[in-house]
Amino acid sequence: MMARTALQRNNLDHYLKLPYAIELRQYEDGTWFARMPELRGCMTEADTMEKAVAMIRDAQREWIAACLEDGTPIPEPEQARAYSGQFRARLPRSLHQQLAELAEQEGTSLNQMLVSLLSRALGAPGTAALAREKSRQRT
Repeated sequence: MMARTALQRNNLDHYLKLPYAIELRQYEDGTWFARMPELRGCMTEADTMEKAVAMIRDAQREWIAACLEDGTPIPEPEQARAYSGQFRARLPRSLHQQLAELAEQEGTSLNQMLVSLLSRALGAPGTAALAREKSRQRT
């Protein structure tokens, strides 16, 4: 039994070192709500932001310990996932042509045009305008 407890403690320490996200929100009455989105149901409230952070860390410890005891899988943090920055997409030829022509009109690469369009669709500032400005500065 002693070895199992030490193993659980080692697993607990492992999970507590992982970079789980903490979301903080302040209510109109001034109290703070904190949660760890990857750890479903791991949440707390406190009077100050500092207390909310300390309390969510305690809640995290208890949440993970309960999962280890029950044998429930513990999700990895979203931030720990690595992305290459590359993906493949199959397009209809007509869409490929439209995108390539738009990129040419904008004076940028097809890749840069796609990054710009996807960024705009997600609400981030586009990059095609920056590419055009750089192109103009070179001439």
